[in-house]
Parts: sequence; structure tokens; C-alpha cells
Amino acid sequence: MSAVAAEIPFALPRVSAAARARALRLYDALLERYPDAHCELNYDPQKPHELLVATILSAQATDVGVNKATPGLFRAFPTAADYAGATAEQIEPYIRTIGLYRNKAKAVHAAMASVVKDFGGGVPRTMDELLTLRGVARKTANVVLGNAFGINVGVVVDTHVERLAKRFRLAPAGASVAMVERHLMARLPRETWCMLSHLLIFHGRRACKARGGSCAEDAICREFGACGGRASKKSAKSTKPGKASGGTANRRGRPA
Repeated sequence: MSAVAAEIPFALPRVSAAARARALRLYDALLERYPDAHCELNYDPQKPHELLVATILSAQATDVGVNKATPGLFRAFPTAADYAGATAEQIEPYIRTIGLYRNKAKAVHAAMASVVKDFGGGVPRTMDELLTLRGVARKTANVVLGNAFGINVGVVVDTHVERLAKRFRLAPAGASVAMVERHLMARLPRETWCMLSHLLIFHGRRACKARGGSCAEDAICREFGACGGRASKKSAKSTKPGKASGGTANRRGRPA
């Protein structure tokens, strides 16, 4: 097993060379369309804790809504220690416009307290460590690792990524979120994983929408999707889990 595969704590589906080549063609088409795709949560790249906080707040909320609340929040609490030294009740007024704000204030406070107590005030850089923080699941950890640190250990799967992965036949229609991530990881080189999520999210928000999209007229949807007017006849086959595939093509995957 390769060093890359050894670092992945679960088996990836076996996929054919043709499936990987098709996924790379789609990736390249999306990259040409959206060369500046990036994380749309606003944060200071010099302050990874801001991205962690924003991502915790984004659960069941829109990036737009989070971005409206975080400028005031970040000014009031410029460091992880500032959150840790406050209370959840003191955080609440700054995020009141975001759904579930009371629970999220508690999660932010507890997460920052752990960052200060257990990690010396610095956001941890491993999946296992991030998952010890309150309010952090695998998707949030992938966002932080990929965007703040350029570390690819998985693919962020939000509602847009899940929808497009299935429409583009990169994952079986009935796949869970966890299995969608694994199918994407199996089909595309590791260095593309962070950018892949940005590309799918950009396309999902701008063209391949859940409702009222422009799929029938969109060249990418028409070539690769089950949503466009000329869908590919070949579907992604659900295969048994196996060793991680070793695609090593050089693609411009980069964190935002």
C-alpha cells in the first residue's frame, strides 16, 4: 500500500482508469470555467481560527449569512484566547442572525477553549485533533485543513458537492455523504481534493442548481451530467471498497 493510502483511515472504492480519466476531464473543465474558485467564507488567512469559527457557524446556514455576522465577531474576539476568556452568552449577540446561534455560540466557545488549553492557542493541523473540538465533524475539519493549511486528507462534501457528484456520476445515486467523499477521493489525485470541492460548489451555485439551474444549456452539465440535455450513457458503478487508487496526474489543485 502506498504512503498516501496508508494515511487514509478507510478503504476507498476501486475505480477504473477510465473513471479516473473522466473525472479528471471534468475537473479540468471546471477549473477552466472557474480558475479563481475559492472558499467563500471570509476570514484572515493569517488567522486560521477565524476559518474554524466561520465553518462552525456555517452549519445549516449560508456562507452569505455567516459573512454578514463574522466581521463584528472577529473584531470583538481577535484571538482564540479572547473567545476562551469570554462566555457563550457574550458571543451570542454577534451571531444572533445565524440559525441555531445559541448552540453555535456554545460550540465556538468550547472549541476555542480547547484550542487554547490543548493546542497552545493554535488550530490543530490533523484530522484526529480537529475532531476533538466541539462543533467540528469531518466536513469542517476538511475545510480548515485544506484551506488554512493546504493539507488534503479528504474532500469537503456539502449539499452542492453531494448533488453534483451524483449528477456527474462521480458517485452512486444512493451513496451516503461519507461514501460520496470516498468515491471522489478514489477518482481524483490527492492534490486536487480541496480545489475540487470549491469547483463543484461554484458550479452548483452558479449553474447546476438544485432548482431552476441552467443545466440544459450548460456545456459541462451537458457533457458530464445526468442533469443536462445530453447526459453521458456511462454511469459511475458502485464498487467494493479496496485499496486507495494511486492517481498522480499533475493538476492545479490549490487551497484558497
